[in-house]
Amino acid sequence: MGFLLKVKEERLEEYKSHHRAVSPEMLEALSRNGWRNYSLFMREDGLLFGYFEADESLEASLAGMDGEEANRRWQELMAPFFEIPPGARPDQTLVELEEVFHID
Repeated sequence: MGFLLKVKEERLEEYKSHHRAVSPEMLEALSRNGWRNYSLFMREDGLLFGYFEADESLEASLAGMDGEEANRRWQELMAPFFEIPPGARPDQTLVELEEVFHID
């Protein structure tokens, strides 16, 4: 799965610092809900590209995370960092990308 989000430029360093200290509880929730080989990449302007391999689908992975308390707290913490509508959660506004080529 590939997706895009936009981090506010004035919050880039703080955003990165949070990702250097993701809680074990959140990491376990991701794993439990099918997020494998998960990486985030970011341009200087805050455009963020995320990649992960899902056990089933993006929808199933997001649905599983929806029931996780660790994810609820994380989404609330991260929401102010993104250029998203007020009151939205980042995991509800990501833009899924179509895979057009793959090689192992």
